[in-house]
Amino acid sequence: MTDQFQLEMDGVSFVLLEPHSFEWLRPFGNVFRVFDQQDSGNLSFGIVQQDGHRLFVKYAGASTIHASSTNSPPEAIRNLKSSVSIYENLAHDTLIRLTNHFATDQGYACVFDWVDGEGLHPHWSFPPPAKYEDPRSPYYRFKQLPVKARIQAMEQILDFHMEVERKGYVAVDFYDGSLIYDFEQNKIKVCDIDLYNKGSFTNTIGRMWGSSRFMSPEEFELGAPIDGITNVFNMGAMAFSLLGGEKDRSYARWDAERALYEVAVRAVDPDRVRRYASVADLGEAWKLAMKQGL
Repeated sequence: MTDQFQLEMDGVSFVLLEPHSFEWLRPFGNVFRVFDQQDSGNLSFGIVQQDGHRLFVKYAGASTIHASSTNSPPEAIRNLKSSVSIYENLAHDTLIRLTNHFATDQGYACVFDWVDGEGLHPHWSFPPPAKYEDPRSPYYRFKQLPVKARIQAMEQILDFHMEVERKGYVAVDFYDGSLIYDFEQNKIKVCDIDLYNKGSFTNTIGRMWGSSRFMSPEEFELGAPIDGITNVFNMGAMAFSLLGGEKDRSYARWDAERALYEVAVRAVDPDRVRRYASVADLGEAWKLAMKQGL
């Protein structure tokens, strides 16, 4: 069994594969939460400052316990550094806000404003089937919200990704784990867009990063184009996650109007040619379907 090292900051313990210094984090405030279970190779901290302001600090450079072989500390550092321009270029009300970034002696850190809410794919605390069945699960609770509130969340996601497309980016590894929902304010935030790509590209690895529940056929196909039409599929899959039966895309599991269902079904057509040509086109079709349902 691989050795693990338990560390502690401000009374909060976490586990790494190797010892690591976090003295650089001390000036920011007190640690109240640590996220050490991600497979990205990143380690994240919730920090509260003296004035009560809270921060989310994402750090690459430590040997995390669930990092894949392709997310070694050097690779995680490269990915986190390259994500800075993505967060800056795609700044949006629906996206978590990057406020600072810097190198440390052993790694790299990005500082964001803390976002109140709960992740809709809490894999480690509510793995399937608990995610779908346990009343304490954030995803389960979200699915109990009125349809109107869930549609509003989906529209925020669509609005953000229309901006992503307008600025020439393609979403990569977008799934319900990229969503934080504030149940008190009924607001959704997008996080973890580190792998979004500037411009369309060709799939050079076969199965790409992400959850298969949201991935298009071309994200499994070596040599296939990855572009705005791919993201149309991603948005349609998200609509079925928030408003329908997720992988069961039958109308029987759909909670909203029929017109919206027809939009979502076209978006997830396995044949790229039959999908909407862009996320913007999907957004226009969605708006028209909403008017039809009034």
